Amino acid sequence: MSGELRQLSNRAAVIGVGTTAYGSFPETDEYGLAAQAFRVALEDSGVDKGEIDGLVTCRIPYYARMGEVLGIDPRWSVTLPPHGRMSGIGIIEAALAVATGQARTVALLYANIGRSRRVNYGGEESASIWDPWGFTSPGASHAMMFRMHMARYGTTTRQLAEVSVAFRHHAGLHPDAVMKKPITIEDHETARPIVLPLRLLDYCLINDGAVCIIVTSPERARDGRKPPVLISGFGGRDSFSQSAMPNFDPDMWYDAVKIAGEEARAMSGIGAGDVKALMAYDNFSPTVLFSLEGLGFCPRGEAGRFVEGGTLRLGGALPTNTDGGHLSNTYMQGWALNVEAVRQIRGECDARQIPSCDVAQYVQATPCTRSIIYTRG
Repeated sequence: MSGELRQLSNRAAVIGVGTTAYGSFPETDEYGLAAQAFRVALEDSGVDKGEIDGLVTCRIPYYARMGEVLGIDPRWSVTLPPHGRMSGIGIIEAALAVATGQARTVALLYANIGRSRRVNYGGEESASIWDPWGFTSPGASHAMMFRMHMARYGTTTRQLAEVSVAFRHHAGLHPDAVMKKPITIEDHETARPIVLPLRLLDYCLINDGAVCIIVTSPERARDGRKPPVLISGFGGRDSFSQSAMPNFDPDMWYDAVKIAGEEARAMSGIGAGDVKALMAYDNFSPTVLFSLEGLGFCPRGEAGRFVEGGTLRLGGALPTNTDGGHLSNTYMQGWALNVEAVRQIRGECDARQIPSCDVAQYVQATPCTRSIIYTRG
């Protein structure tokens, strides 16, 4: 970790967050949903719209149209492609922009209309050379990754079920979550198979919705309506050299997650034992196991045993995805998980609140792996 990056620790803070309802909203579009989230985040922050001089857009068709809808003319802007891995990238870019003076207050906007428009992730709409072997979607490749984890380390689907069961428990405590009906390990084991060994309850939930996060300097954040949440550390590593055969090997993620996590912790001065809440990208439940190992919460190959007995649930050793995550809250591609980290540190989560939560870590085990550490300002 270079001295330059260490100097960027705590140079940016989250001052406001906003989310919409999640579901099917065919009457609106990405711009309308994003504008809703933007209004909520502005109210949450206490910032005047005229103070927004930075804009990050993701999964929104045209950044200029978004600015026009909001009525802002930023001096710094970034538009990101619609991949889930962009949430961590976008937040880090906004933090760097604030820390280096490119912008004073940045609004990050993400919107998804996947449910009402019946958007597919994979399949015939994005055919690849791997289709003849059955790898027609991201779920297929993650199923193969988990199958390999089972073969190498003895991990079982009953252990994997602990992830889905814990996150559904959290969703039941979240008034805005989409799926709240409690589930058991047996429910997981008997759910409809999708791509074995993965079943229905191992897959994320595609919904319409939007997220807004407002980032500024810690000094300006202290004048906001809510306590500032500092961006204390971040790290990343891309995995492009194996991208021609995407994501088949769980060990592909291990080194990248390890490096990203170590960089974030070195930058922040936060150790694994200091983390009170983990927000782990859960497009599919095995990704959480891979993340736990890479971040060093358990030894390599031991994630299945680590999560047994409710480790990831509220009251467990490592409460994870306390909003229900992608598996039971909704799939906002990492953005809502970062909002949950902020709300946990602020103490705003009511029945799902982690006591004395002052450190939260976000991780996305993806082809562009990123990790961010948030702390109380």
